[in-house]
Amino acid sequence: MNKPSTQHFTVLNEYVERIQHQISATAAASYILHQQEVVNEWYSGTHDETGQRVVDAASRFNVASVRKTYLGFVVSLALYEGKIRNLDDSITDYIDDYIDITDQQMAATLRGTTIRHLLTHTHGLHHLNRRLFTAGTNWAYNNMGVNILIKLMEKLYEKPFVHVLEEKVFHLCGFTETGWSKERDSNLVWLDEVYTDDQGNDGNLFVSARELARWGQLHLDKGMYKGIRIIPTEVFELATSICTPPQLEPHLPRNGFFWFVQDIPRTASELGDQLPGGSFQSLGITGCACLVIPQYHTVAVRMYNQQGGNPASYDYLEDIKTFGNMVCTAIKQM
Repeated sequence: MNKPSTQHFTVLNEYVERIQHQISATAAASYILHQQEVVNEWYSGTHDETGQRVVDAASRFNVASVRKTYLGFVVSLALYEGKIRNLDDSITDYIDDYIDITDQQMAATLRGTTIRHLLTHTHGLHHLNRRLFTAGTNWAYNNMGVNILIKLMEKLYEKPFVHVLEEKVFHLCGFTETGWSKERDSNLVWLDEVYTDDQGNDGNLFVSARELARWGQLHLDKGMYKGIRIIPTEVFELATSICTPPQLEPHLPRNGFFWFVQDIPRTASELGDQLPGGSFQSLGITGCACLVIPQYHTVAVRMYNQQGGNPASYDYLEDIKTFGNMVCTAIKQM
């Protein structure tokens, strides 16, 4: 059952529902925090086409690439703690135990690739022995940087990065609706996929709308939780500040530690043109998104369970930018 929402979000929720039908998602949610208060909570549909489980507050969606922001947090923590010396260090300085650098072709491919490049999708890697472009000169979205950093964090912390999240964030904040799952349960909005790992290596992070909003709120509050600092401010400032190499073409996105960060509107960015500078967002292929607007003290989450390709009539960039712009408009009307 949907909770009461202010009238300002009626149009937004109608838009989210319209896109739900356009992309053939059976499940959807919209959840917005403003000044730490819930101002919009809306759910639609069922977990799957059988219609047996109605979407509600406990429903946990597969957030797909939004998982990268959790990895980004751990990378930022590693930098703060001195486990990583500098963002501009070559990745080959750290991963000698992970990749056989004696392979000359692989070593040549990775040469010049820094941690900064991996975090901002500017690494240019297609495979460990194939490059799309020289690192730092262009932008391409894939999981190569993610996969390397997952292994690096495991090496630096001597445990899967998921365990670092559990110790540093999940337990302290009481997160019980966030986690990597390889087995179904009644609260998971399950996709038609098979997972073999629950340690962060696969794209199987399931989160409820309300807890994803709390993740965004923790970033907005820069590590403060219920008036207590649980994580240093610098960790969040690093993660949500632009660290993309400055020489990139102006139409290309700017990223923090995987987050898309707004400075000026950019054609290829996922952030709406109306969003103020400093806003940051992450979007997954399932349609799930977490948007943080510090200037308006707002966190906005939307959830879908989209599977398969986009319909011909659907432009995902136009959609996610419209969502952000509509959130911005609704908040300014409050």
